[in-house]
Amino acid sequence: MTGASSGIGLAIAAMLAEEGHDLTITSRTPAKIEAAAAQLAEHGTAINLVAADLADADEVGRVLAAHRERFDRLDVLVNNAGLGIRGPIGEFSTKHMDLQLALNLRSVMLFYRESLDLLRVAGAEHRGALVINMSSVAGKQGEADLSVYSATKHGVVGFTQAMQRELAGDGIKSCVVCPGFVDTPLADYMKERLPAEEMIRPEDVAESVRSLLHLSPHCVVPEIVLMKPNAEGVLAV
Repeated sequence: MTGASSGIGLAIAAMLAEEGHDLTITSRTPAKIEAAAAQLAEHGTAINLVAADLADADEVGRVLAAHRERFDRLDVLVNNAGLGIRGPIGEFSTKHMDLQLALNLRSVMLFYRESLDLLRVAGAEHRGALVINMSSVAGKQGEADLSVYSATKHGVVGFTQAMQRELAGDGIKSCVVCPGFVDTPLADYMKERLPAEEMIRPEDVAESVRSLLHLSPHCVVPEIVLMKPNAEGVLAV
């Protein structure tokens, strides 16, 4: 479970703990991941915490090594870590491009590659190993001033589709989740125009993931798009 210290990631981690899953959780800041682990421990499941910068490929390997040492399988992988940096493309630094590409997109690919043996153990047993990849509605339609972020999230959508085709025979399902504005710090820049109380809740995202845990091996949900209705009931970001 990546990006698990707050917001959507913490909500999904809490849901998985409620469902009885032991967890390896990771986030970049040690103090934040320790606070999250203390909160999750209240559910009585085992919590393995690893502070790591997932924009670094070696750190991804370290997280999976820690999980492999503690647990011998991986039933649910949640790739939630990500960041968005705003700005017009003419003023965008290469550093900020590379950071988003590495964390939002490349880390997803690396987690699949490095955990494939563990996912296959679960898939062989119950044909329902599950990978959740967090994208965004910006991964369905490009957003001005979020061009690089949008590109990475489009990439997550396409990569998830490819993984579903590639790994289905191993009993591994892949689903990409594309929420609109969720009440997290990542959406703070929007809160003058869209009040936090009118945004999607992190728990809404977690509940959508919960439903996937209880599907039969014969049912695949390849994509979930979460949006809010406007005053006319029309779906909106």
